[in-house]
Amino acid sequence: MKTYTTTQGDTWDYIALKEMGSEMHTHLLLKANPDHAKIGIFSSGITLNIPDIPESTVIADSLPPWKKGK
Repeated sequence: MKTYTTTQGDTWDYIALKEMGSEMHTHLLLKANPDHAKIGIFSSGITLNIPDIPESTVIADSLPPWKKGK
């Protein structure tokens, strides 16, 4: 597990996209950081845990066909 230090204006979905590759992982990010779950928009300097993405989480199945490369 790695960490991320927030900058002013960060949001959960933005951090999930930036650090984990998709907003679809926001729930994993929240689960790894329950002490900060009530924050909507972050101030700078908060250290968050960035969880590893389980292999069973397949985002490609939720993409439309034109984004799957088929």
